[in-house]
Amino acid sequence: MSSQPLAYLNADFLASDDARPLRILSEYLEPNRRFTEEAIKDTVVFFGSARVKSRAETRRDLQVLKVRGKSTGKVRATKDELKRAEKAVEWAKYYEDARTLARMLTEWTGGLDTDMHRFVVCSGGGPGIMEAANRGAHEAGGKSIGLNIKLPFEQGPNPFVSERLHFEFHYFFMRKFWFAYLAKALVVFPGGFGTLDEVFEILTLVQTQKLSKELKVILYGTNYWDQILHFKPLVEWGAIHPDDLNLMDRVDTPRRAFQVLREHLETNHLRPEAAHVLSRTPDIAKTRG
Repeated sequence: MSSQPLAYLNADFLASDDARPLRILSEYLEPNRRFTEEAIKDTVVFFGSARVKSRAETRRDLQVLKVRGKSTGKVRATKDELKRAEKAVEWAKYYEDARTLARMLTEWTGGLDTDMHRFVVCSGGGPGIMEAANRGAHEAGGKSIGLNIKLPFEQGPNPFVSERLHFEFHYFFMRKFWFAYLAKALVVFPGGFGTLDEVFEILTLVQTQKLSKELKVILYGTNYWDQILHFKPLVEWGAIHPDDLNLMDRVDTPRRAFQVLREHLETNHLRPEAAHVLSRTPDIAKTRG
């Protein structure tokens, strides 16, 4: 009679529908263990497009298109291709600004008198704005977190996430839990559907007081967000309270973003530990009151 593996060592069982609760729980317990081992107290989360590239990379791409065909014999770039490449160079401003802000934040937190790592830069771990944030923290000599999600396209881990703080998630909602649970502030750079999904979920949690802590939400890039998000009609129709407009700050420079972040973090999370700051043991069901 052949021996059977223990249930928790049975790969077929662990991959089955019946074991889904175990897989979900694993994406809660395993990150929590690593955060504890790495002495991560809390985070500042950077959201934004995965499609933004660095200024150096976009300028190089544009130059390649401009010279294409002159000496290689290849078909010359079309006007649409050149227009997209020029727009990418403009878009790269946000990559560089996220990189600068993450570096400034990490340099400041590195000087805090604490045994824990405070306000650690956290991103989705992929390319674009995520890479820029992790890169800035890396350049400042600090830790940074990447909460990556397994996707069939576009999303691979960037090389600037700290080695022990690179996480891979299967479930979007568990990834979102870790974004929300540890965050003391959120900086939202221009992005698409994924960025909007993430920021609206956080805003809903803040509005409904499902986060028992003070959380600052910053929209970075007024020109972009003024075109994308119009909240005043929501007030006029009575869909939200006028005070809900104060849930977000809009900024346009790394220096201003850092000033807003530092004031918020010092006031609400460094003087001294306030009663509303969560303990080190997560509680998914934790709510205010």
